[in-house]
Amino acid sequence: MTEKTNNKEVIKSLIKKGGVYFNIKGDKPELIFKSILDTAEIPAGLSKDKLYQELCQREELMTTAVGNGIAIPHPRYPLFNDENEQRLIVCFLDKPVMMNPPDMKPVYVYFMLLTANTKTHLMVLSQLAFLFQKPAFRQILEKKPTENELLEAIDNCLAP
Repeated sequence: MTEKTNNKEVIKSLIKKGGVYFNIKGDKPELIFKSILDTAEIPAGLSKDKLYQELCQREELMTTAVGNGIAIPHPRYPLFNDENEQRLIVCFLDKPVMMNPPDMKPVYVYFMLLTANTKTHLMVLSQLAFLFQKPAFRQILEKKPTENELLEAIDNCLAP
């Protein structure tokens, strides 16, 4: 298995663990974080309050919006150690929100990244950045795909 294939499988497994959610409410990141934490399963042993505080602090430092309507909220550092608890929670918002992205396009989808170590964190960020550059992948995101459709798009766009 090549490293690229392995990275693709890691991202897919993180999405399977985190899930894909729709109609997440909130008109600013802090409210969206609350909605996500009320909806999604978070890593065992991690306090929702602690995660909420860390996500808000990270967002205050600098927007996690990366452009094209996409944001990658994440804590500044790992909050847990168990690699089996890592996840990528994909959330489609009920309405786009402005988060000062570089291209000034309102954000409609969050890829909330929760990892146990810096190596996985940076690998996933790198692979997501690669995916988000692909017009075909962004078009699929705009259609608010199901989890299976999203995983298939990742297979197609990260093909070795």
